[in-house]
This record gives sequence, structure tokens and C-alpha cells, in this order.
Amino acid sequence: MHFETIVAWGVAGILLARLSVELWLSTLNRRHVLAHADAVPPAFQGFVNKSVYDNSVAYTLAKERFGNVEAVYRTLLLIVFLFSGILPWTFGLFAHGLGQSAWAMAAFLFVIGLVVSALTLPLDWISQFRLEQKFGFNTTTWRTWWSDRLKALLLSVALGYPLLALLLKIVTWAGSWWWLWNWGAVMAVQLLLSVLAPVLILPLFNKLTPLPEGTLRNGLLDLARRTQFRAGNIQLMDGSKRSRHSNAFFTGFGRFRKIVLFDTLIEQLSEPEVEAVVAHEIGHYRKGHIPRMLLLSAVSLLAGFYVLAVLARQEWFYRAFGFGSGNITPAFLIFGLLAGTAGFWIGPLVNRLSRRYEYQADAFAAQAVGQAQSLIAALRKLNGKNLSNLVPHPLYSGFYYSHPTLLERERALGGSART
Repeated sequence: MHFETIVAWGVAGILLARLSVELWLSTLNRRHVLAHADAVPPAFQGFVNKSVYDNSVAYTLAKERFGNVEAVYRTLLLIVFLFSGILPWTFGLFAHGLGQSAWAMAAFLFVIGLVVSALTLPLDWISQFRLEQKFGFNTTTWRTWWSDRLKALLLSVALGYPLLALLLKIVTWAGSWWWLWNWGAVMAVQLLLSVLAPVLILPLFNKLTPLPEGTLRNGLLDLARRTQFRAGNIQLMDGSKRSRHSNAFFTGFGRFRKIVLFDTLIEQLSEPEVEAVVAHEIGHYRKGHIPRMLLLSAVSLLAGFYVLAVLARQEWFYRAFGFGSGNITPAFLIFGLLAGTAGFWIGPLVNRLSRRYEYQADAFAAQAVGQAQSLIAALRKLNGKNLSNLVPHPLYSGFYYSHPTLLERERALGGSART
């Protein structure tokens, strides 16, 4: 058996192993949820009624079923793309018809990405207009849904396609260190977008308005001053345009930094609770979590480009997927298609770090507002309103969750949750 054949079978095995782990974890979680489905667990009695808990269980199980279908579909789709020969055939069409310039090869990568996205649109539609609608979360219209995707497509044409061409062009003139230059180019674009996105891109999808004058605005501005958080303004985002889920975040840097609150968050929480949630977000900033996560992302990206550079020099890597050597574009494509699978296996480590940061941000918020009860009350309401899984299997939450569970956060805050 040729080495490239072994590589192909190995990659297929890794893809199927990921699917097996996903389905196994889903089964564990489903059984764990069903084992606690008959009555509200004692830890939640007093602030979660039976109706909300039943809806939470039903929503969790529905998402698990849909997630399993989605996992199988995406895995089969990826296997077909990688091993059916369609990618080398399409590459040949582009190379013959358009040549092998950076712009032509970038067009090949862009079109493949577009086709993959188009084939997953039905799943996105079902999730929004079937699953989310069934449980009362969907508020978007078909027009808004399609408009969002058209805008995203235009942005990818304007930003993503030129970036792909730039990365391929760098390969031709940067020599053996092209991977380092590619990393620098992507990092520069990411930093630029982090500044410009809140000003130029976010308003394309959502309407942002200044938070009206009043006690909430005054309280949040006072909180920002107390915690030494410089924010240009506090804005309200029309999140209810698409969903009843709620959130709060801050975005941008320097004078472009802004606190953004979903209008659904304002509707669901009291003013002290909103203040506690914003204090939590400020905690991420004051504790240095954001630059640390950016650094982790930068290191991961650098490692990714280095691995790509190593693989791009191996003829067996191209032959394993039906390509000939001589053009690096297929290496970019294969690596991009498999990056998500690689990320799946290291995801639990990143999530573990993220959960640690969430605990620290919670502790900061409790100190900033002078007590923990407002944050605990906010977390209870948000978990209830969002029908969060209150009893996930520990292995499931440990693998997937970037945030601790409600009980874990209450215990860390010294809350009154009972086990």
C-alpha cells in the first residue's frame, strides 16, 4: 500500500473518530438529561418552575438530535469533497481556464468555500426556522435571513477574496519563509478589522443606538469609571430583530471601544442585574483575558501556517487527495477543510482556559458591584430565558462548554444553590 493511501485512510479515520466522539458525547448528555427530566432537581427548586425546566429539557434534547444529524451530514460532506476526486477535477478546470495566477487560484479557493457554505445552508435554515422557532426564540424573517447571507457574501468577496490572493502571492516571492509572512498578513488584517468592524461592519447587520439617558445609563457609566474602563459610549443593539436570546459585550479598541447591550437583555433583567453582567464583561478586560486569548489565537495561527508549510513540501500530501504537486493552492484547500477537525481535538483545552477566565470575570463583577446576588440573579434569569441545559453531563460540558454551568458559577460566587 502506497504511503499516500495510508494517509488518506488515516485522515478518513480521524474524521470518523471525531464523528464517533461527537455522537458518543451526545448520547451521554441525552441520557444524563433524561435521567433528571422527571422533576426539577433540588438545586434549581425555588427559581426554576416545572414548565421552564420541561421546556429546557425539550430544547436540549431537540438540539442534540439536530446536532447529531448535522454532525453526520457535515462529516459525509467533507469525506465526499476530500476523496471523491471532485476537488482535483475542479482545480484542473480553474487552472486550465483561468491559469495559475494568485487571483485565479484564490478564485478556486473562494468558489469551493462558497459551495461548501451553500450546501450547509439548509441546516442553517432548519435550525433558525424550525428548531429555534419551535421554542419561541426565532424572530427573524426570511428577508432578513437572506439579507444577512447576501451581506456576508459581499463582505467575503470584498475582504476574503483579496486576502486569499495576497496569501498566495506572498508564497511566490517570500521564499521558504512565506508561512511567517502569511501569518503576519492575517494578523494585520485581523487587528485592522477589530478596529473597523464595530464602526463599519456591525452596523450593516444590526441597528445600534445610544442607550437612552436614565438611571441605567448613569449606573453603567459610573461602573465604567469605578473599574477604570474607558468606553466611548454605551449602545443598544436590536438583537430582538433575529432572536430572543440575549447578550452583552464590548467591542473595539481605544476611542472606538463601546459597550453593546442586546435590547432583549434590557427587557429580561433588572438594572442591577444588567450592571452585574456588564461588570462581568469589564472583568474580562481588566483581568487581561482578551489580549491573552488574542495571543493564544496568534500562536495557534502561527503553528497552523508552519504545519501547512511543512505539509506543502510533501508530495504524498497532494497525492493522498488526488492532486499533483507543483502548486501550493491544493495544500491551502486541504488544510483549510481539515482545520476544524484539528481544532475539535484541542477544543477542550481552550474551553478549560475559557472557563477559568469566566470564573475570574464573575469574581471581578461581584467585587465591582459590591455583592454577588445581582450576578447570580442575572445568571439564573438568563439560563431560564435561554432554556439552557441545567444538567449537562460533566464530560459533555467539560468538552464543549466555554462557560461553567450555572451551578458551578453559583458555587464559585458563594451562591445559595443546593446540590
